[in-house]
Amino acid sequence: MTTRRDFLTVACSAAALSALPLAATARETVQVVGVARRAVGDIRITALLDGFVPIDAAALTGATTEAAAAATEAAFLNGTAVDTSINAYVIETGDRTIVVDGGTVFGPDGTPAFGPTTGKAAAAFEAAGFDADAVDTLFCTHLHPDHTGFFLDATGARFKNASLALHSAEHAFWTDASNFTGADEQAQGFAAAAQAVAGAYADRLTLVEDGASIAPGVDAQLMAGYTPGHAGLTINSGDDAMLIWGDIIHVGVAQFANPSWTIAFDTDQAAAAATRARVLDQVATDRLMVAGSHIDFPSFGHVGRAGDAYRFVPARWDHEV
Repeated sequence: MTTRRDFLTVACSAAALSALPLAATARETVQVVGVARRAVGDIRITALLDGFVPIDAAALTGATTEAAAAATEAAFLNGTAVDTSINAYVIETGDRTIVVDGGTVFGPDGTPAFGPTTGKAAAAFEAAGFDADAVDTLFCTHLHPDHTGFFLDATGARFKNASLALHSAEHAFWTDASNFTGADEQAQGFAAAAQAVAGAYADRLTLVEDGASIAPGVDAQLMAGYTPGHAGLTINSGDDAMLIWGDIIHVGVAQFANPSWTIAFDTDQAAAAATRARVLDQVATDRLMVAGSHIDFPSFGHVGRAGDAYRFVPARWDHEV
């Protein structure tokens, strides 16, 4: 059950997240469109780069300025602000096409709501050769507005033939108006964005529980804490496997080495830290490849142990997909 304390945490989270784009500045030059593919057995995963927002590692809960500076210096970065990727994914299983998250939303004026360094996932989707009408399923790890962007267009639902799958607890939280009674404008905006996506796909909405099958070889895994229904996907094909874990990690250069550090947008920081500890232990023990919404693009890699902490090992380029 969501308490008022839970809600106030979400409200603070909304304020923190909405402030991030203020620090983002447009680049004088830009990279090529961000698309990278990887094979998991017979299943193909395509990572799509929406862009980035800077997050200050020193602002993580539990971090000190000195410890954050040491973490970013070890990653050969200047200062503690880290350009943090926003990633979406497409899963192709042969006869199924699943989009996982949708990048950042756009404001009423048509510009990226998270600033000019974001809002590129739809272009990456098209550049990768995908057809929106061929997508049969959308999976949302959670209903924050940096994960639902191109699920909508000017007509409402962009994907006319797709159902939307998300965890039942996520849907229940964001669509319960009582959770936002008296909320500030920013929290109301987050709720409105979540409700817009849920409403646009209301006639083809699939609410799932932990372990539910999204497609053959693709199953939901509840990883609550960041939001009440935050969930990822485990993907299995043949001898290969991967976990797309959503927002388990936000600032990789800091949190792999300091997994107890949490972030202001966690709905329940204690639960988020416990979930992160459990998931990191799981993937390190099982040597399971991971992909994350905010790991440096394209995000595919493994998690190794480093004493009582962890390290991220990016996957080598997959030459055949």
